[in-house]
Amino acid sequence: MTRRSIIAASLAALLVTPAAAHQDHSHPAGALGTVHFPTSCSKDAAASFTRGVALLHSFGYEEARRAFEDVAARDAKCALAHWGIAMTWWHPVWVPPTRAELTAGQLAAAKANAIGSRLPRERAYIDAVGALYSSVDPGTQDARAVAYRERMASIVRDFPDDQEAPIFYALSLVATASRTDTTFANQKQAAEILTRNLERQPDHPGIVHYLIHAFDYPPLAREALPAARAYAKIAPASPHALHMPTHIFTRLGLWQESIDGNIASARSARELVARAHPGAASFDALHALDYLVYAYLQIDDQPKARAAADEAAAARRFDEPNFAAGYAIAAIPARWTLERRDWSGAAALDVPTVDLPWQQFRYALAIPHFARAVGAARNGQLDRAHEAVEALRALQQQLTTTPVAGPYDWARQVESMRLAASAWVSRAEGRIEEAVAEAQAAAELEEAVGKHPVTPGAVLPARELLGDLLLDVNRPQDALTAYEASLKQSPNRFNSLAGAASAAVRAGQRDKAREFYQALLRQAGDRSERPEVRDARLFLER
Repeated sequence: MTRRSIIAASLAALLVTPAAAHQDHSHPAGALGTVHFPTSCSKDAAASFTRGVALLHSFGYEEARRAFEDVAARDAKCALAHWGIAMTWWHPVWVPPTRAELTAGQLAAAKANAIGSRLPRERAYIDAVGALYSSVDPGTQDARAVAYRERMASIVRDFPDDQEAPIFYALSLVATASRTDTTFANQKQAAEILTRNLERQPDHPGIVHYLIHAFDYPPLAREALPAARAYAKIAPASPHALHMPTHIFTRLGLWQESIDGNIASARSARELVARAHPGAASFDALHALDYLVYAYLQIDDQPKARAAADEAAAARRFDEPNFAAGYAIAAIPARWTLERRDWSGAAALDVPTVDLPWQQFRYALAIPHFARAVGAARNGQLDRAHEAVEALRALQQQLTTTPVAGPYDWARQVESMRLAASAWVSRAEGRIEEAVAEAQAAAELEEAVGKHPVTPGAVLPARELLGDLLLDVNRPQDALTAYEASLKQSPNRFNSLAGAASAAVRAGQRDKAREFYQALLRQAGDRSERPEVRDARLFLER
């Protein structure tokens, strides 16, 4: 059996439940899946501890912290309560903890160690989390993550009956994957571990969640489809569990499934933050809105995309002012303008003025610079375009000098954005060969770096932009090749389908043009009045 068929078979009972069950909140409150983490703590604290671990596995860090604090209040001798608190300050596959978060985690880890445990297994977990917080220097992040991974590997080896250790270890493999490994060795090893554990724990939230992360790459995404369709059913009380499957739906161009999941996630996140932080915007909701805007624009449902974008733009106070919130705030206006070819609107964008700690995730600010550069270049505002490209250059140099810890290479990602934007400036100034070379280099670099785990994808894929440029300089056959390559990486994108169809017409490949136009009309339906859709209708009528 293939890995995907094994996963599907293990999840079969969950997959046959009604597909829309998670959307109507018919599940009982607190449905977070099933975890098995025995402890020496008091029975009175057991329910809160189990809830905390389940929330950890769905990245519900703030709620998990409250659950572990409740454990500590019920049982002052429970060292693992403080292990759990420490784990909530660590955010694998998102972004590295800040110095303040590292300090909080270090205090909790030290308290767990001070209380101690008579059980070797519990001491091993406490030792492992201590490795994460051996320093509060953000510059040692990668080394500490590897040290934690190796300690989790030891727990898997030394305690073979432990059902949680392999799952936490698999996540640590994904979190420490090499930036340059295009074979995805860590991710595949994690997937093998998770798949082996799935049969006996089919409703464990971490197993399906981390399978999605392990496969959240274009060449691997289809492997995660069974897990994606099961996760929301396993943990319907978690906004992240409602959202996370849409990473795979987005990778595969399954736009309606992405829309349904993110509507449910945003609604759940709003309800949660209304209880915990009245009046604040939820970062989980903003994250879902970014994916919603992306998906709505691919089916050209502009009114709903606009409504989601307006909701995000209204956010002023945040439950957690983290990277997911900042990325959504920066990306959504850029998507709204660039995807619709509103070059004037894109040229007018600037750095968001909302109160977020942008210096902690300054790489997100590349997005408005990129949108402004491309929009201004295509709108004939070359001075403004040059300024935006120089802003990207300065940001890339900062990120090269002071790299961001973790498995993602933001410096090279920003450089690919700079090259793609610079290509359109070169095109506007008549330097055609230089423009094509820059656009080609941008596409190759973006594909080498890959997608950050938080994002739905590039604001505009560099390979698609290469196709746009080649079509603009009357090289339709080369443009068609670029669009087809982009569609392999990012299936069913509106602009890639439209561009490929137009390029095929101009290259004299009418059969291919028909296929792409038919796909575009299936996706956009009758709602769209974009010129590309009108062209598709006219072509197919003829």
